[in-house]
Amino acid sequence: MPVEGYIVNFRLGGNRQYPREVIVEVPGVSDVKSASRLLHRKVVWRSQGGLEFRGVVKSLHGKKGRVIVRFRRPLPGQALGTTVTIL
Repeated sequence: MPVEGYIVNFRLGGNRQYPREVIVEVPGVSDVKSASRLLHRKVVWRSQGGLEFRGVVKSLHGKKGRVIVRFRRPLPGQALGTTVTIL
C-alpha cells in the first residue's frame, strides 16, 4: 500500500549538502519503531514536468520517525516541501 511523505530537506554534512539524499517525514509515523518498517522500500518523486525520480529508503534520521531516502539522480531544489510516494 503506497504511503505519502513530505521532503523536509536535503541531507546536510559539515561542509556540503548531498543532493541525492533527502530527509522525508511521513504523517502518522512519529517514532523509530514505526519508521523502521519503511526501510528498503522504493520511493518515487514526480516533478510538475512529468519526470520521475526513483529512490530507496536507506536509513532512519533522528528519533521522530524521519527517514533518509537516496535517489538515483540528484533532486532539484523545487522538490523541497513536495510529496513523495513510498511504495
